[in-house]
Amino acid sequence: MIFENLPTTPTSEELIDKAFSRAARTGRAQSGTQGQESMLQTASNILSDNLQNIGTEWPDFRDVDPFYYELADAIVDVDELRKSLSEIQWASRKTKEIGREYQGKMMGDAEADRKIRKQAFARLADVVEEVEDDLLLVGKARNDLRNLPDIDPDEPTLVVAGYPNVGKSSFVNHVTNARNEIAEYPFTTKGVRVGHFERDHIRYQIVDTPGLLDRPADERNDIESQAVSALEHLADCVLFVVDASGYCGYPIDRQLELRDDLAEQFGEVPVLTVCNKSDLSEDVDADAYMSVENDENVDEVLETAVDAVGYEPDLPFDDRE
Repeated sequence: MIFENLPTTPTSEELIDKAFSRAARTGRAQSGTQGQESMLQTASNILSDNLQNIGTEWPDFRDVDPFYYELADAIVDVDELRKSLSEIQWASRKTKEIGREYQGKMMGDAEADRKIRKQAFARLADVVEEVEDDLLLVGKARNDLRNLPDIDPDEPTLVVAGYPNVGKSSFVNHVTNARNEIAEYPFTTKGVRVGHFERDHIRYQIVDTPGLLDRPADERNDIESQAVSALEHLADCVLFVVDASGYCGYPIDRQLELRDDLAEQFGEVPVLTVCNKSDLSEDVDADAYMSVENDENVDEVLETAVDAVGYEPDLPFDDRE
């Protein structure tokens, strides 16, 4: 996952302490103007390099898969994050410039050069403190994004939707043999289940998103709505699970209204209506019927979904005439 290995972002205080402490050790090893020059160069390089590394460790959002872009934007506001990263890069260049500027001011007089070096340190600290809020924002974004579930946008993906208690999680657990991962998105309090299964040597991804696709769009907040838009980039097929018996606590008409809402939102993505608890009721027009509890027609439902996806892997071929 592209955000998983992002390094910890230091605070402005940590950066300044690190740079000036190492500079002091460098200065103690030498004397006079040479010592002051070494201290200035060390501090300037450490600040400039560390600030630059913060930006270069992040992916270029212009190249990020639309799924991850939308997901990141729902959580951290990508525009604000990019702005802060740009400010940090400015600070990297500025600390490098200050180092060079004050190196050129050294006069060869130890006491005068000590004052010049102290002036340079004050300006270096001011620059780093100027991007303090940006460092905090980037650090928080890193912490929020690095724990996202590991979802591969390139794998054919089934998204499971439907009201609570219709059997979505039971279905996901069943078809993935309970090997599914459970993680939490920052915009929902319930675990997001990400499972995998194979058909004809092709690995499929199946995603169950409690708290997002189990209620109408007008009941979602802005962040949740954007998270659903991210799923639009991911889904190759939506399995909408209904319970015609009503034991889930929601009338079938209301369930079908949610299905129609999702079908409109997901556009060209096929939305299959799957009637679960078919041993209790089949009183609904559905694409497939099953009972997860009784292990009836579950594999058939999965095959129907795989057929709807119609995934064909790219195979090497000889294009010679």
